[in-house]
Amino acid sequence: MKIIGIARHRLSTDGDGVTTLVAFHGCPLRCQYCLNPQSLADSGKFKEYTPQSLYDEVRIDELYFIATNGGVTFGGGEPCLRPQFIREFRELCAPVWRLNLETSLNVPSVNIEVLLPVVNTLIIDIKDMNPAIYNSYTGQSNDLVLDNLRLIADSGRQKDCIIRLPLIPDFNTETDRTASRSRLETLGFDNFDLFTYQIRRH
Repeated sequence: MKIIGIARHRLSTDGDGVTTLVAFHGCPLRCQYCLNPQSLADSGKFKEYTPQSLYDEVRIDELYFIATNGGVTFGGGEPCLRPQFIREFRELCAPVWRLNLETSLNVPSVNIEVLLPVVNTLIIDIKDMNPAIYNSYTGQSNDLVLDNLRLIADSGRQKDCIIRLPLIPDFNTETDRTASRSRLETLGFDNFDLFTYQIRRH
């Protein structure tokens, strides 16, 4: 798989302890304020990895992972487009490594079914639960997101999720965000990361 970047020694920003962030190329969304546009750039400029070659590169920090309850966080782009890769990587690394996902959940539910048994934490960027707001901002429907939230809830994994609920200038309001949070709480989610996008206008 094409990897657009590997960032080491991240402390409590992408999960517990010291983590290494591995960012995949490719994303199904076209967000108006994309935070990682290189994930949509020409893939030819990025290095390709197998699960084994990625493991060989990141295992240098294994002692940090073990000592701090850390591990590897897969982001992107959209890591849940690569479920088999992540599952094969899980089979290579020590069970004490934590594996986390930073995801929009806008992928087929079968992908999430593959990933749930092998990951510890899902950091889910919801954008907004309102379908019209979501489509306006991302260019996509949030039907798959809703399906996958129900799948996670039915699996009893809500406590393993951090839900990012951004306030996005010109797209949603605090009222919208409160409504999104209320809908998520009815599914049993209760760990929310509330923040505001800082938009640099030129």
